Amino acid sequence: MSINYIYPEFEVVRRDDRCIRCRVCERQCANEVHRYDADEGVMISDEIKCVNCQRCVSLCPTRALKIVKSDCVLRENANWSNQTIKEIYKQADSGGVLLSSMGNPNPLPVYWDKILINASQVTNPPIDPLREPMETKVFLGKKSSPIERDASGNLKNNLTPQIELDMPVMFSAMSYGSISYNAHKSLALAAKELGILYNTGEGGLHEDFYVYGENTIVQVASGRFGVHENFLQAGKAIEIKMGQGAKPGIGGHLPGTKIVGDVAKTRMIPEGSDAISPAPHHDIYSIEDLRQLVYSLKEATAYKKPVIVKVAAVHNIAAIASGIARSGADVIAIDGFRGGTGAAPTRVRDNVGIPIELAIASVDKRLRDEGIRNNVSLVVGGSIRSAADVVKAIALGADACYIATAALLALGCHLCRTCQTGKCNWGIATQRPELVKRLNPEIGKERLVNLMTAWKHEIKELMGGMGINSIEALRGNRLMLRGIGLNEKELEILGISHAGE
Repeated sequence: MSINYIYPEFEVVRRDDRCIRCRVCERQCANEVHRYDADEGVMISDEIKCVNCQRCVSLCPTRALKIVKSDCVLRENANWSNQTIKEIYKQADSGGVLLSSMGNPNPLPVYWDKILINASQVTNPPIDPLREPMETKVFLGKKSSPIERDASGNLKNNLTPQIELDMPVMFSAMSYGSISYNAHKSLALAAKELGILYNTGEGGLHEDFYVYGENTIVQVASGRFGVHENFLQAGKAIEIKMGQGAKPGIGGHLPGTKIVGDVAKTRMIPEGSDAISPAPHHDIYSIEDLRQLVYSLKEATAYKKPVIVKVAAVHNIAAIASGIARSGADVIAIDGFRGGTGAAPTRVRDNVGIPIELAIASVDKRLRDEGIRNNVSLVVGGSIRSAADVVKAIALGADACYIATAALLALGCHLCRTCQTGKCNWGIATQRPELVKRLNPEIGKERLVNLMTAWKHEIKELMGGMGINSIEALRGNRLMLRGIGLNEKELEILGISHAGE
């Protein structure tokens, strides 16, 4: 037995009195945890391979299975946790960098849960969204100031191209390659039905999805994979990816095992080759360089497409956003440190960046102080988990929110955080045909539409309770927020008062 052996993290509990040896668990597990022993006539489980994706539990016809967290752990030590020791063993054994998927799982503060929403009572009565109009539509892009009129007194339409959303939520960037064809199709279909947008992520747009162009944001990242004239023309907007919340300062890496078939064709690279994006864009080392790319993309699309610049939430994010607002960008997208990813170095994912809640507030304040808030719209992401998070984000200063992990959960993701292996049992983060087909795009679309419809109702209810009837009236309205359990510095950055004040 190896000196770095540690008992499996999860145990498969099988009730023999219920198990009928149908072998569904064996056929459904991409990790090959379950095996039928014909000689003994029993099912055997190799628990060291289990990632707790719950596929076998969900599909067992007799409810004979459950996965439990193992209680066999190393001796307790507050400084040297089991996870820390296991990671050291892995690196001592392999000499490699640890990779992880999804967002930061550590017990760091979640400010959404420490912010409360105000409600109207007597002097400013609530609004009933079932009986009174409630405006959830938003327009993203530069807003003219001041308003101008022609000689007849009619408003002049001198707005730059705008992104129109029926609700202040969009599906964030997830590339074709990191997620499956069926997952992308689910997002595209749902975005079209909901009147919102989804983001291609880095790596181009599959030719089948050009028909959803009016509901698509096409992304230009440092590797320029899949970027060509038709791709830029296809989308409603173009996003320049400078950074990502799960891995600020780090480039992208899609393993060669996922660069197969149409993924390779869409990215315009050979099959089986790793798609490695450098950390910086090699033509951008200043705001002036960024401005040049912004206007190159606008020129290439005849100034008909809004340009978004996406950055990670880092310590000097307010100053960075101020520069981006002067670069000619129409929208700034900021991704917080809890943002998801298909694969990131574990140390970067868990230790770099700042919470999106603090980033929103500091950026909104800086842009207002400099008198340039209307130059850009602000879209934020990085663990937006519910309609309440959306409302709080907008009240802190955002125009709209990006969601990704929540959308994947709606599609069936169980957050087993092994996306980088390409063995997603739910057909989402995989390119293996036998796994991809497990996700039905029509069912996926329906579940996404249901989720967003529910959120839209909740957003209306929350706004109505505040006595507010439009997203525009909610944006930056921090008087409607109160903090609980926060220190003075946190309240100062967030720009809100403590509960009771």
